[in-house]
Amino acid sequence: MKLLLTTLNSKFVHSNLALRYLKGYSKDKIQTELREYTINQNIDYIVSEIYKIDPDIVGFSTYIWNLGETLEICETLKIIKPDIKIFLGGPEVTFDGIEIMRNNKFIDWIIFGEGEETFEELIKSIIEKKNNYEEILGLIYRDEERIVKNQARPLIEDLNTIPSPYDEDVDRKLRNKIIYYESSRGCPFNCKFCLSSTIKGVRYFDIDRVKRELGLLIDAQVRQVKFVDRTFNANKKYAMEIMNFIMEKDPKDINFHFEVTAHLLDEEMLDFLSNVKEGLFQFEVGVQSTNPKTIEAVGRTTDFKKLRQVTKEIKTFKKIHQHLDLIAGLPYEDFNSFRESFNDVYEIRPEKIQLGFLKLLKGSELRDREIEYGFKYIDSPPYEVLETKHLDYNGIRKLKAIEEMVDIYYNGEIFKNSIDFIVENHYETAFDFFHSISEYWEEKGYHKVSHGRRKIYQVLNDFYKSKGFKGEKIFNEIIKLDFIQNNKGLRLPSGVKEYKNEMKRNQIHELLKDERLLTGELIGYKDIQTRDFLKIIHIERFGVNVLEIIKKEYKIDVDMEQDESYLLTVYKDGVINNFKTIDITEIVNRLIDIER
Repeated sequence: MKLLLTTLNSKFVHSNLALRYLKGYSKDKIQTELREYTINQNIDYIVSEIYKIDPDIVGFSTYIWNLGETLEICETLKIIKPDIKIFLGGPEVTFDGIEIMRNNKFIDWIIFGEGEETFEELIKSIIEKKNNYEEILGLIYRDEERIVKNQARPLIEDLNTIPSPYDEDVDRKLRNKIIYYESSRGCPFNCKFCLSSTIKGVRYFDIDRVKRELGLLIDAQVRQVKFVDRTFNANKKYAMEIMNFIMEKDPKDINFHFEVTAHLLDEEMLDFLSNVKEGLFQFEVGVQSTNPKTIEAVGRTTDFKKLRQVTKEIKTFKKIHQHLDLIAGLPYEDFNSFRESFNDVYEIRPEKIQLGFLKLLKGSELRDREIEYGFKYIDSPPYEVLETKHLDYNGIRKLKAIEEMVDIYYNGEIFKNSIDFIVENHYETAFDFFHSISEYWEEKGYHKVSHGRRKIYQVLNDFYKSKGFKGEKIFNEIIKLDFIQNNKGLRLPSGVKEYKNEMKRNQIHELLKDERLLTGELIGYKDIQTRDFLKIIHIERFGVNVLEIIKKEYKIDVDMEQDESYLLTVYKDGVINNFKTIDITEIVNRLIDIER
């Protein structure tokens, strides 16, 4: 007898944690294979691959992004292999399993809730041919024409009884993949849009187990370990011990992602974080809204004043990438109040602002209050709200367009100076700028196709010109600086003016040997060979003193339009600090004068 555990991940680079837990329970009882596919693969291909494995039993892990495709695969499998047994598990079948079984007769069982122990008992029952399904808590099964849902299974009290998903034989196929990992289950908070609110309390895995498993993942050279703990820092001591272990291991080219509650980060934790290696940790901080009435309605516990102070301080470290989340479509959040929420978050200047749209997940309290809040949505994945009592569809549509612009022109920080310059001089708030460029983007039809790097710089430059804003020459130099700093080796975008570099090759060599630079701004590069140095630098002539404009917080000064400058950019491997630009005008002018 052969068991296949499988799922459809949203991307190839992702991996599934749930299946690896289940395999730990079944591998010593039955021949077990684990295969992962993606929603981007052809359904016929996936069915063909499963058919070739020839399993007697197949179990699918289901989520909001893969239920439709999973059911289609299951139906086809039952047609071509009528004797195959199929079960589903996961959050997408936990709350309406009876209905799914009723509408899909090719499904034999559904495991609902926390499923590891239910799975173990089900597999044992099948192997031993007991057919005692009525005794298995957390199971939905067929009894001839009836569909029976057993009582829910209590939560596992001791998480350490669950077999490790990552043992000594950790799959080498996980190299360079995003690995989902948990050190705890549950959440101390009760946000009404989140499924974690349906489970009370927080349970933790043993710290030594966590360290052992993280060590295995580090040795396997995975790309990212993404902790799915809903509030990683709920227990400060536990969280700090995990992070300290990671820091001591000093892994190369691995990033660790945590969902943290910022207002719980105290001075001790901040002092600890100030010493972390650049790029090692990445924080996701849920803000969702700064509208007090909205926060109260969704039962969120937060202190935005403290959150702002903490995240701003972390930003000064220039070591930890921070993602701050907002959700559009929450109760009492209209277009204007969302504008305020966005601007509150923007003022912090996190590395990424994630604009999400409310999804009425099965089992969440907000889904049960759809009439009260006027939620309109399609009752199929992803259950995204189309309209609310406070935000109509047109408002949602505009916010989606703004989300795209934020993702292109803010997230990644490759337009940092350009956006700061535009907002400072021409818009009341950052939200107003993103709204304005989203309208321009749609008007030009740019939303219909994808665009390369050079094109999106060109579009921003064209947008600036189309508005007739003053300081066009200064903006040309600002956007040119952004492009050079973030696009090593690429030609300047169309429409961005450049000035002829008057330096000759021998002068550039002399520049890179200048003692003032090598003992000052470029002291870290003192021992590098000139030929190697040339591979990691860019020298550009600018029509204005760009760095002086940035220093003066982007205030337009017409006198600055006369100040030409030469800037040298050194490209580095940092995640946050990935370049350094210095003014070399004085040295260049001296070298040019000597040549003359």
